[in-house]
Amino acid sequence: MEKQYQSVNFADKLSKITAFWQPRVIAEMNDYQFKIVRIEGDFIWHDHPETDETFIVLNGQLRIDFRDGTVSIGPGEMLVVPKGVEHKPYAEHEVHLLLIEPRGVLNTGHTGGDRTAQNDVWI
Repeated sequence: MEKQYQSVNFADKLSKITAFWQPRVIAEMNDYQFKIVRIEGDFIWHDHPETDETFIVLNGQLRIDFRDGTVSIGPGEMLVVPKGVEHKPYAEHEVHLLLIEPRGVLNTGHTGGDRTAQNDVWI
């Protein structure tokens, strides 16, 4: 039996996401998941004590607030937020992101709340 190899199309996967702030897994590599998400508006302050988190902007303009400054990320740019660093994403207009983080990481870290998305949901 021949193995099936297939590329992942970001636009196709994003078109299947209807809600903001609900990351969906599109691939795994070792213990890391690649997640796409549509965001708009303000998120919550949170951190990930056990891991770094990578944000890659596919479309739109993302701002990530830190307690001591901000970073703006545009299409084709990325930012790695170090583990344990408190941050808050913000998008004035809709942004499409690719997130890379270990399997099992919650989008709100240990902060919780109504913005916490169900984890490990594939699309």
